[in-house]
Amino acid sequence: MAGTRKRSRMWNSSSTSKKSKRKSASTAGSGINEELAEKLFEDLADEDDPTVAGMDGIVKLCEKLDLDPLEDIRVLVLLWKLGSKEKPAQISKEEFISGCYKLHVDSIDKFQALLPSLDTGFLDQLEFKDFYKFCFQFNRQGTHRTLDKEMVVALLKMVLKGRIPLERLDSFCSFLETQESYTRITLDQWTSFLDFCYECEDLSKYDESTSAWPVLIDEYVEYMAKQQEK
Repeated sequence: MAGTRKRSRMWNSSSTSKKSKRKSASTAGSGINEELAEKLFEDLADEDDPTVAGMDGIVKLCEKLDLDPLEDIRVLVLLWKLGSKEKPAQISKEEFISGCYKLHVDSIDKFQALLPSLDTGFLDQLEFKDFYKFCFQFNRQGTHRTLDKEMVVALLKMVLKGRIPLERLDSFCSFLETQESYTRITLDQWTSFLDFCYECEDLSKYDESTSAWPVLIDEYVEYMAKQQEK
């Protein structure tokens, strides 16, 4: 995941109305204590901006849950389910509290009880595609719209393990590592690879002349054809 960054911003006028909506949800039976959830977030928040938990706070949460923040896919699933999306590599207080209502958690014990359900095997294809896109967006750095190739390879191995054939995953990662022309990967290239895996199981049937895939995919298929000739 991306490195720690400190940010500062002010609460906007919508926070009060959003909090009221959450309290309405609480009376409808969400079963959480918002004050407990807020105290939990306060322990994770950045020192210079109590409305944001950056990577330091996320790592702190991982330590409480006994999760490896660099290797355990459940960390990303949890952040996705909580609703982290405003900015990369962080979760805002508003997102965290809303996510706690959604997941019915307000303590470390409840978060720990949630861990078994964070296995990506429980996600259907549409859910996984949304999660897969989130993984790219969350790991962006600053204003960059692309990811470093080394980061992409590491993420692919963690996120797609068990979701696509291992041979396809390994060969695509090897292809990326050998391509000097690609140093950064776009979101379109990232999402297209997963779609390609779903739609084209047999590379021998791939027709580049009618392909609408990004050039990266065309070049991957060419790479695989050359590997077969060796």
